[in-house]
Amino acid sequence: MPATVVVGTQWGDEGKGRVIDNLAEKSRMVVRFQGGNNAGHTIVTEEGEFKFHLVPSGILYPQVTAVIGNGVVVDPRVLCEEIDSLKARGYSCENLRLSGNAHLIMPYHILLDAAIETTLGRRKIGTTKRGIGPCYTDKAARIGIRVQDLLDKKILRQKLDTAIGLKNDLLEKVYNSPGVDPFEVMEQYARFADELSPYIADTSLLIDKALKRGEQVLFEGAQGTLLDIDHGTYPFVTSSNPIAGAACVGAGVGPTRIEEVIGVCKAYTTRVGEGPFPTELSGELGDHFVKTGVEYGTTTGRRRRCGWLDLVILKYAVRLSGITGLAITKLDVLSGLDQLNVCSMYEYEHDGAHENYIDFPPHQSIFYHCQPVYQNLPGWKEDITGARKLADLPQEARDYLDLIAEEAGVPVKIVSVGPGRDQIVEV
Repeated sequence: MPATVVVGTQWGDEGKGRVIDNLAEKSRMVVRFQGGNNAGHTIVTEEGEFKFHLVPSGILYPQVTAVIGNGVVVDPRVLCEEIDSLKARGYSCENLRLSGNAHLIMPYHILLDAAIETTLGRRKIGTTKRGIGPCYTDKAARIGIRVQDLLDKKILRQKLDTAIGLKNDLLEKVYNSPGVDPFEVMEQYARFADELSPYIADTSLLIDKALKRGEQVLFEGAQGTLLDIDHGTYPFVTSSNPIAGAACVGAGVGPTRIEEVIGVCKAYTTRVGEGPFPTELSGELGDHFVKTGVEYGTTTGRRRRCGWLDLVILKYAVRLSGITGLAITKLDVLSGLDQLNVCSMYEYEHDGAHENYIDFPPHQSIFYHCQPVYQNLPGWKEDITGARKLADLPQEARDYLDLIAEEAGVPVKIVSVGPGRDQIVEV
């Protein structure tokens, strides 16, 4: 389809990078539309492993124009490092474009992120401390610094003087932390301007022209639905909107241009950081998922919390993003388990109240006290990493996929059975 959005249906880490890499082979443009380098997408090719934090996953294909949209917050140091790393591995990055309207993460954002988390103590959010939240805060407060400001040193200096004065007061007087030197920041970001200026463009216009030519454009979401700042498990969320509707705002296209939404869902559930997690597992079974699925964050290296598949949050994600098809990842991790549990409903008991929820609860206080109600399915023993078509999968695995599709109300279109590019079952 000409315009397709790919979003995560859980708390992120669903494997969106490898799904986008698969779809990018037949696309001409891949557009990242929100988040920052708090996200990490891992791709495994014949050349080895690639980890992306800002550069869109489609960059590895020569025909793809990789776009960082206006809705992304950009740490220029990280972006320059990613570009240098790709060039060192033989990729020119000539097909990379960066929106001039994207906001820049500044050194004081990173310092504030860490200071706020420390101050919150036991109530901390569990952020990656990459400065994402403070950067989005400045964007909303209209004191942010944008990519295009790098192109005019006079404007950059004026904006820096204003912002650093405010932020140093905050760091030093409220958080008892050292501030930043405006001259050092100006010198550092002037160097970033020289490195990034060849990539800066009106990306909304580029996307519009590609769509008018009938070219296939992928919109790449970061994080996942339950981390959405409006619809996620607030306050344990990210600072942007990872749902499909944000692709229009974060890339500069109208909603009528989107024709398909692919929701990426891990065959079980994981999350990183703080917050409620009804199907979370501990002990040997939780350790099994961590070890077999290599469940460590791409960005932070933190161990992911693991649990059974939660169909309540999957249905919620389908509703919020208008998902038209599912990509199920890491199905192979379930191989060898005698029994699989799938959460199809929540049971809520608190202060004398008792209620069952087949849909996502309307209030945070309810969700915190929900317990999962499971359906039990038989597992399978076979190694499925060599499967390339649906018939190659054992009946139990197909039954598992059928249940997901039936409960979600949308078809399963892609199934990942391993980390390699070719380890895909297209349904």
